[in-house]
Amino acid sequence: MTRVACTLLFLAAACGPGAVEGPPPPPPPPRGAASTTVDAGPPAAADALGPRPTVGEPAPFVPPVPASWKHSSGVTIWLLERHSLPIVSFQLVIPGGAKWEKKHGVAWATANMLDEGAGTRGALEISRDLDRLGATLQTGAVSDYSFAQLSVLKKNLKDASAIFSDVVAKPTFSTTEWARVQNLWVNDLKQRASDPAAVAKVVLQRKVFGEGDAYSIPVNGLASTAPKVTLADLKAHYADEWIPQHATCVVVGDVTRADLDPILDATFGPWKNPAKSGGGGRSAHRLKGRRVYLVDRPDAPQSVIAVGRMGVSGKSPQAPPLVRINSILGGSFTSRLNQDLREEHGWSYGASSRFSWNESQGIFSAQASVITEHTGEALKAMLADIEKLQKDGPTDEEVAKSRLLARADLVESFEGVESTAARLARNAGIEASADHETKAAEAAARATKSDLVSLAHEFLDLSNAVVVVVGPKAKVQPQLEAIGITQFDTTGPEGE
Repeated sequence: MTRVACTLLFLAAACGPGAVEGPPPPPPPPRGAASTTVDAGPPAAADALGPRPTVGEPAPFVPPVPASWKHSSGVTIWLLERHSLPIVSFQLVIPGGAKWEKKHGVAWATANMLDEGAGTRGALEISRDLDRLGATLQTGAVSDYSFAQLSVLKKNLKDASAIFSDVVAKPTFSTTEWARVQNLWVNDLKQRASDPAAVAKVVLQRKVFGEGDAYSIPVNGLASTAPKVTLADLKAHYADEWIPQHATCVVVGDVTRADLDPILDATFGPWKNPAKSGGGGRSAHRLKGRRVYLVDRPDAPQSVIAVGRMGVSGKSPQAPPLVRINSILGGSFTSRLNQDLREEHGWSYGASSRFSWNESQGIFSAQASVITEHTGEALKAMLADIEKLQKDGPTDEEVAKSRLLARADLVESFEGVESTAARLARNAGIEASADHETKAAEAAARATKSDLVSLAHEFLDLSNAVVVVVGPKAKVQPQLEAIGITQFDTTGPEGE
């Protein structure tokens, strides 16, 4: 007998006269009879518990302040002890970012060459030895600062910090490695030109800040200028900017100052680079009126729409409550932009906004990739959403929700060792104080509805703004004209 047949016989037996059954269901009421439901009331246990308590808002989260001192090498140290896990993270930052470079992309390229050979190790040896220690090391640059980051188990900190020391203090700047790195760099920049979202960011940044401004060019430079950068440019930038007296090292994790001092001596003791004059500058450019730029991408499957204007410095007292304004507009899934363009109309997979926190001058931007056939409608809706919040301010419900979202984002940033170090390093990079996060959290939490209304009115005003559309001009231009945009400029993918 097959297994299926046995199963069928077993089921038949189980359902037969000998099967154990529960009580039969009650007969249905007679046709036409009224159905009567008896309310037995709440259980007696519920009566004993009394009314349900009201849950209030959680207390404001106050980030811890790291200890701070000056190491004998000249490096400023910020230490935040975290002993829950045996992990330590170093974040070294120097004010030698793209703002200070003499050629576009030099700061970014210099930082990325540091771990391509240092001390007695080549690039492969550095990678191999870090892997053996279970450590991660990353170098890079942003507009205001360059950085080197190391994360490792506490037991391997001494050995990993020796590699970190070589990377920071003894980079070899190998000719062979530079040829490879530059080739990859140029190819990446050429590939960026085929990414409509990336193109929109490049054009927006260049047009908001204006030609000649230190913040107007992407950190990793331009495809038109990267091939002209030489290894000599990188060595000169390193000599001018990677200076211990200007650096801050943020240390977070399972380590005390007593543990750390000998490691810092070994790590930064070999770093001998005397301070030199250098510096970048900012132009006095300010937007006048609203300008629209169209980048023609005939083959683009979607259009990208972006709006931008000047923001504030990351050290400004207005920056913390602006985080709450942004969460209402486009900084969360339930924000106005995302709910409008994605949830209500289905024109986009997601729309967002942000305020960047540069040291001197930030930027506000909103962006979305949208269905090409609805480019005009989506742009009109984005502008209307921004202008409505700018004019009317947030609702009471949005004010309360923004306070909770700002708190949740801050808590998440300080949950892990690496994320905490990165957050503090950003503050050091824009030359904010060690207690900046504590003050910022308090400022964000106490902002009232009136405060948020005033900030929205000032910083969401699009009278002086830039609008960028990347997409097929033949399809997009009639849509722009249909929503009243009859004057616009065309530009290439690098904003030239």
